[in-house]
Amino acid sequence: MNAKKVDKIATIVFYIISMFIVVLLGAFILYILYKGGSMLKPSFLFGNPKLTGAGGGIAPQLFNSFYMLVISLVITIPIGVGAGIYLAEYAKEGPILKFIRMSLETMSSLPSIVIGMFGLLVFVNMAGWGYSILAGALSVSILNIPSMTRISENAINTASKRVKEASLGLGATRWQTLARLTVPTAMAEILTGIILAAGRIFGEAAAFLYTAGLSSKNLNFNTISISGNSSAFSLFRPAETLAVHIWKLNSEGAVVDAAQIANGTAAVLIIVVLLFNVCARLIGNRLMKAYSGK
Repeated sequence: MNAKKVDKIATIVFYIISMFIVVLLGAFILYILYKGGSMLKPSFLFGNPKLTGAGGGIAPQLFNSFYMLVISLVITIPIGVGAGIYLAEYAKEGPILKFIRMSLETMSSLPSIVIGMFGLLVFVNMAGWGYSILAGALSVSILNIPSMTRISENAINTASKRVKEASLGLGATRWQTLARLTVPTAMAEILTGIILAAGRIFGEAAAFLYTAGLSSKNLNFNTISISGNSSAFSLFRPAETLAVHIWKLNSEGAVVDAAQIANGTAAVLIIVVLLFNVCARLIGNRLMKAYSGK
């Protein structure tokens, strides 16, 4: 068999595998939307659970998920991007750098349940914060910082190859090159990493189960405070996210329409994660075109 036939056969096999994965993923998404699509109503998305039926209404969980997302990204982005810039531009090759990279790879492969147990021990018990948004945000940040660091490092390295030498050759300082050329050029890939981290935060359950708690009480938006338990914006109150809400409904079944609510919540979760990924692709492409002059 000559090389052309081998190449054609291999191409066909890879196309079949790719199509199978796409069809499988599409069928999974369509099944979830089919099972929970009937629940996607304003009363379900934004209603008070005590006023929309036996257990309907996911407004508190929806707000908790987005609020947890914001707090987690505030922690993850500066540390992850900053660490990526340091590893790409300032760290010197040697045993210390190899140890840092090995530690990042090890941390990125940790199961989320292990991070949840760590957060329960350190943030909930030792720090004395109890089940809280801050404990959950710090725990899930431990999951996302290693991957965010590696994505940022690779993006900075790739961008540096295109613009670094030319900028330094024209007399720009190292910091000017980094701040005005390298990071903006790498921003498309960094933004993709941020959106992927956001999708993981939004869909995380195990880490939040042990750190953020299962409370879904009514939220008070009349006062704005990041401390205490009275305000919806408090960092020290328990917060049940959408993913944890699904687990709670399927495990406890305390309400008569638990299956319908769980299906509707899963549909909302899938839609939001898909929107995150689509937005990442669109914004990344626009940034790439903007900085490449297209």
